[in-house]
Amino acid sequence: QVRLVESGGGLVQAGGSLRLSCAVSGSIFSIKTMGWYRQAPGKQRELVASITTRLSTNYADSVKGRFTISRDNAKNTVYLQMNSLKFEDTAVYYCNTVPVVVISWGQGTQVTVSS
Repeated sequence: QVRLVESGGGLVQAGGSLRLSCAVSGSIFSIKTMGWYRQAPGKQRELVASITTRLSTNYADSVKGRFTISRDNAKNTVYLQMNSLKFEDTAVYYCNTVPVVVISWGQGTQVTVSS
């Protein structure tokens, strides 16, 4: 069974930075595109960044130029470096495959940006 464990969130002032990590158990990590998703209060979950097994990346327009996704296949871990954070980045952040194949999402990690 695949397990997703996100960490690294917190409270940060606007303009600050955070680095999120997602540890993935199970054998799917090395063969799947991974992504970071986020869900703000009252909004649907959205994909903000993805990275293929060949390290090709893609970003939502709202985070392009500020967020960087990376992965360490040896550690089965995907990261999200978030710089120049804005109030509107406040959300719970989750990782999963792209498209989503892991039905049981992790607990997520809360990112709160104060304005």
